[in-house]
Order: sequence, then C-alpha cells, then structure tokens
Amino acid sequence: MAELFDQVAQAIREDELCAVVTVLGGEKVGGKLLARRAASRERGSAIATAGSLGNGALDQAAVERAKDAMEAGGTTRVTIAAEGREWDLLIDVHVPQEKLVIVGAVHIAIPLVTFAKALGLYTVVIDARQIFATQDRFDHADELVRSWPEDALQEMTLSESTYFVTLTHDEKLDTPALIHALGHPVGYVGALGSKRTHAKRVAVLREAGMSDEQIARIHAPIGLDLGGRSPEEIALAIMAEIVQVRNRRTDRSKEGRE
Repeated sequence: MAELFDQVAQAIREDELCAVVTVLGGEKVGGKLLARRAASRERGSAIATAGSLGNGALDQAAVERAKDAMEAGGTTRVTIAAEGREWDLLIDVHVPQEKLVIVGAVHIAIPLVTFAKALGLYTVVIDARQIFATQDRFDHADELVRSWPEDALQEMTLSESTYFVTLTHDEKLDTPALIHALGHPVGYVGALGSKRTHAKRVAVLREAGMSDEQIARIHAPIGLDLGGRSPEEIALAIMAEIVQVRNRRTDRSKEGRE
C-alpha cells in the first residue's frame, strides 16, 4: 500500500490526470486502485494501473468507470456489478491545473493572456525572440519563457487541461511546437494562419511523421468566426473557441471559411 501511495503522490506532484478508486464497503473495504494514462501519454492511449480492489473483474470494471470520471473531470461515487454482487466505489479524480501555452510573443498574445487569466487559466508565453518576449509586454503572464519552443516544451507537463496555441507564422517555431503538442493529450491545439497556410503546415507535419488523426486535432483557422480583425478581436475569437472546447460544444462556425 505504501508503494501505491507513493505513486499517487508522484502523479499529483507532477500534476497528472489520474483517479484513485476506493472500495467503500464490504469485505474489500479500503481497497485502492490508481488509474493513470500509460507512459506514451498520447491522446487515447491506454490506462495504466497500480494497486487492486481485490478482484480482477472488479478492477477491470472500475478502470472503465475511472476513465469516464477522468474524461468528465470530476470525483464521483458509483455502484458497479462484478462477480455476482454490487460494489460501492469512490472515484477521486485529480484534474491538472488548466493552463494556456502560447508559442509566439506577438501582439495577439497580449490580450489573449488577459482573457485567459480572467477565465482562471495559468498562462505561459514562449518565444526565443528577445525583441518580442519582453517583460514590459508580458508582465501579466504567469510565465514568460525566452527559449526555443522545442527546448522549453521539454520541461513542461502537457495534459488534458492544457490549451495550446501557436501564433508566430514562423515554421522554425510553430512546427516543432505543434509536433510536441500533438504527442500529448492536450485539450486544445490551435494554429494561427489561413487555410492556405494550414495546408502547407499539414504537408510539413505529415513529412515529419504526424498521422492524419493527430493533424486533425489542430483548430485551423484558429478561433471562432466572429468577424474581427484587430489583435484584440482575434484573441477574443481564440479564447471563445477554447471556452467552446472546454465546455465540449460542437463548432459549426468554420464551415465555408477561407
């Protein structure tokens, strides 16, 4: 049990999406199982477990319910039928801190940080270009990382609670960043650029080994079609789309957009 508690503590310390399932009554009362994403960390990857509720069939059923609870992002109490009886379980979910990672300290990023913080997101701005990534411009961001995205992202935890956008129009910055993000179960990936720009981006990503399924996760053109053109209006459109994804709403606004 001590080893299980150590793994739970590690998952929470690393701000990883995970769930601890506990038997609330009966002969197996107190039995615990940890469910977390398997090592690949890609979206849709298998669930790894530690510990046991004392019954193989119960463990299997509990993992399926834990996956649902993690997807919903909330702790829940459930009753599961296994081995000819019902089991009362608590599924305690740890949801990582919601954060917005912005690649590109461009002008759009300034109001985007403001909107994100107003909605309770932790904000990170990444850009190796010192002329853009200045403290004066991004004093309101929680983190300003003056580094190449490819390097900076290696030090970050990207989870289902991460919203990720690229804004630079610079392939040297955007492409490695998108490749990294698409290898993680981030909740949202958006890339600034027209349909023509995105078509070129898709070709580059395919050459880099990204699958069509991964590439399809990119929201491009980025943001809801609000008709805006100023940096503030574009930032608002991006944040509106993130809120839409956050609340699991369907987006039909991009049909026919150029």
